[in-house]
Parts: sequence; C-alpha cells; structure tokens
Amino acid sequence: MLRDIARGEDDQIIATLRVIAEANADVIALQGFDYDLTGAALSAYVDALAATGIDYPYQFAARPNTGMPTGLDMDGDGYLGDPRDGQSYGQFSGQGGMAVLSRHPIDHDMVQDFSAMLWRDVPGALLPQTDAGPFPSEAVQAVQRLSTTGHWVVPVDVPEMGRVTLMTFHASPPVFDGPEDRNGKRNHDEIMFWHHYLDGAFGPAPADRFVLLGDFNQDRRGGEGIKAAINATLDDPRLQDPMPESMGSVLVSDDAFDTVDWTDPVPGNLRVDYVLPSSDWRVVDAGVLWPDPESEMGQIAASASRHRLVWVDITR
Repeated sequence: MLRDIARGEDDQIIATLRVIAEANADVIALQGFDYDLTGAALSAYVDALAATGIDYPYQFAARPNTGMPTGLDMDGDGYLGDPRDGQSYGQFSGQGGMAVLSRHPIDHDMVQDFSAMLWRDVPGALLPQTDAGPFPSEAVQAVQRLSTTGHWVVPVDVPEMGRVTLMTFHASPPVFDGPEDRNGKRNHDEIMFWHHYLDGAFGPAPADRFVLLGDFNQDRRGGEGIKAAINATLDDPRLQDPMPESMGSVLVSDDAFDTVDWTDPVPGNLRVDYVLPSSDWRVVDAGVLWPDPESEMGQIAASASRHRLVWVDITR
C-alpha cells in the first residue's frame, strides 16, 4: 500500500483521495487502512491528501488486532498459521486497520485503546459454544480479544467547541463462521462494548460531546447477525441517529439509507456504517456520499470502496 500511495498511480487510492476531498470533513475515521509500526503509509497518505488541498495535520493510529499471530487454531479448522488464526482475520499483522485524521489537535495522552480487552471479560459476553464445550477451545477463549480491529476513544480539541470524544471501531462481519455463530456473537459483543463503556464498566466515560462512528457491519433491517446490539444502539437515548440518506442508494436499491454496495441478492446492499452523535449535539445536516452512479463522482465513489462515506455536521 505504501508503494502504491507513493507512486500515485493506483486507481483505488486516487479515488479515495477524491472522495475524502469531496467530503471535506474536519475529522474522519478511516476504515480498512493497513497499519505499519512507523506510520509510513499513513504519513504518505496524509501528504497525498494535502496535495489535493485537504490538510490533516493531526493523526492517530494504533496496531489493530487484524492478523496478529496467536500460535493457536483460532477458527477450529485443525490448522495453524492461516489468516483466520490471528486475533482476527489478516494475511499479515495490521491488514485493514483504522486511522483518525483531524484538522484539530488530538490529545494522544488521553486516548483509550481497548483493543487488548479479552472477549470473555466483556459483561454478558456471548462466547461461542458447541456440545463439546467452548468453541473452538478453552485455550483460544483464554486469549481471544474482543476487537476484530480495535475499540478506540480518541479526544479531539475543537476551537470554540471544546473537547469532542470520538469512539470508533470496525466490527467483525457476522458471517464466515459455522453453527456456533462465532462471528455473529463477536459482532454483537463488539457493538455492545460501547453500551458497557458509556455505563462506566471500564472507567469514567464522557457524559456528552461524543460521537460513535465506524463500520458496525450490522443493519437492523436486514442481513445476517444478532440484531439486539444494533437495535439497542440506535434506540439508546444517549445517542441520536441522523438517518443519513443518499440519492445514489435510492437509484441502486430504492433504499435511501444503505451505506454499502454488496453483491445482490446476498448479502445485498445494507446500512452498516454509522456516525452517531451524542444526544446533546445539534445535527445541522447528514448524508452518505453516494451520488448518481452514472455521474463522475458516483463512479469515483464506486472505485474507492464498496462502502460509501457517511458524514454528519454537528454543532452546539
């Protein structure tokens, strides 16, 4: 990825730069961005954005759980060392991580990274079981982390507005498993983590001025998975759902609220990406950057990702 960013010729990377420039957000949570220890790829990407006129002088990224070796058979297929034998799927450590880019200062000293939390330590964890016992084994559940990618709390200091707390993650897709529903249960508990966090289960949590955003990989209206967590999140009075829409989604699927263009009919287009401000914010506007697919920007958005960028404008 660093090579392709540096060359400046990769069509998908160019498309993502165009989409981010079009959105022109003050703060953005990047999903599916490979992590490296020195941050070389992220620095190169920020420089490429600056060349388009979009300046993000402040960034945060931490090592994700994707591809992190465990030495165990994490998926129960009897083999070791496969991409699914990491803490979560990854052909290499750091594949498909996350990053936060901001025009305003990030308080790195106050960042909370819960990515190392064990799944079994989450209140009410839905740990997978079979008739034989814990799936795939007790040894796996003793080391299995909750976060597929990460759970981060990132404070941003915004002039004339004060501290804004970003809560971001990228949950497991609730598919690609067996009757034990390992990924479905993990997806549920990754979403539920934020309820426990806001309840104070892991220490002091913000009471206001926060935003929960990321790829939840869950749609309350369709698709696979356990719906209790996404329903609880969208109905939580501490949060508000701006219900962002797009014309492109209407034209593609006759549904204004989808955020991802997956293969039809299964899994089909769904709403899985969210920006949910706390209830004390005033939402000025919201949308999904999914223009008419036949337009130039519509084609660029499709080249950038199957997912479309979700944006929300908020004020006090």
